Amino acid sequence: MDFELSEEQRAFAQSARDFAQAEFAPHAARWDAEAVFPKEAIAKAGELGFCGLYAPEVIDGLALPRLDATLVFEELAAVDPSTTAFITIHNMATWMLGTWGTQAVRERWGAGLTSGRQLASYCLTEPGAGSDAGSLRTRAELQGGEYIINGGKAFISGAGATDVLVLMARTGASGAGGISAFAVPADAPGVGYGKKERKMGWNSQPTRAISFDDVRVPADHLLGQEGEGFRIAMKGLDGGRINIATCSVGAAQGALDTARRYLHERRQFGKPLASFQALQFRLADMATELVAARQMVRLAASKLDAGHPDASTYCAMAKRFATDAGFDVCNEALQLHGGYGYLAEFPLERLVRDARVHQILEGTNEIMRVIVARKLLEGDTEIR
Repeated sequence: MDFELSEEQRAFAQSARDFAQAEFAPHAARWDAEAVFPKEAIAKAGELGFCGLYAPEVIDGLALPRLDATLVFEELAAVDPSTTAFITIHNMATWMLGTWGTQAVRERWGAGLTSGRQLASYCLTEPGAGSDAGSLRTRAELQGGEYIINGGKAFISGAGATDVLVLMARTGASGAGGISAFAVPADAPGVGYGKKERKMGWNSQPTRAISFDDVRVPADHLLGQEGEGFRIAMKGLDGGRINIATCSVGAAQGALDTARRYLHERRQFGKPLASFQALQFRLADMATELVAARQMVRLAASKLDAGHPDASTYCAMAKRFATDAGFDVCNEALQLHGGYGYLAEFPLERLVRDARVHQILEGTNEIMRVIVARKLLEGDTEIR
């Protein structure tokens, strides 16, 4: 059992840290304030391979282990969790397309997605199908050599600004077994986009509803086989939960680093805040929770890489713990700044707003508890 990163992993993480400081740090506050979707910066991330980290090599992805991908996402999220979160969603959708797409789909979008020249949205959630994703109602009917799609999706990241939609739609009977996955051109006739949602955080990525009105896609845009969509979606979400948990770890690290500096700089009662034991204890607890969250995320990533039979349970545990702990660390860091933490001149209020949604998406933390509890109550199952 070796918890140390290799020299190659450390170098990869350092390259992500340098990139985040150069390309994200000078602009993240403005992107948030003005709701700018920084496609140019994302394309630059793609030049370093960050848009296809674990996508297969057949579409020019790096095919890295999920553990290595967390190292990149954490460094990026320490500066800008919102933009990084979109990059993680793009990575997930790109991996799905590269893994289950036909040759025609791969040739049309693969290299563009892994390079960051093109972007993908993941379309699972519907107005009436959130936590109960298996009840989705968007339908795809095969007619001749085409699927005709009708329905609607909600809360779609990047919607209206991406190039391809990885869509889950019903091709069969009710329940999870009737769901299939598709690659849909984002500009296909019949695809409509709702208003850009106003959100508490994640303002550097647009969120919209999407409607599908007799949208026609070639039959070879089916990902995998008919009826495999829900399984594909859940496999994607295992990695997605690690990704969003990593974004929380990164945000917490950025908040902790900011708080450490501030405790040395800020003076009250004739001495720096860092000299007050009560604040030292709070900083120590923040660091402890952060390290615990990071190690849990990396354990889950390792389980997923190894194909462990309980990997999904570990991903759920890591997502629940890391997103709760990450938000708490960001909130504590804001509190340590007093009134200054509430000002937009400091990054804390942005980190708090961006990290809050991590407890909701990719499966709410309540659903993560359901997943873990069900596994624990199955016969002689042990989680150690």
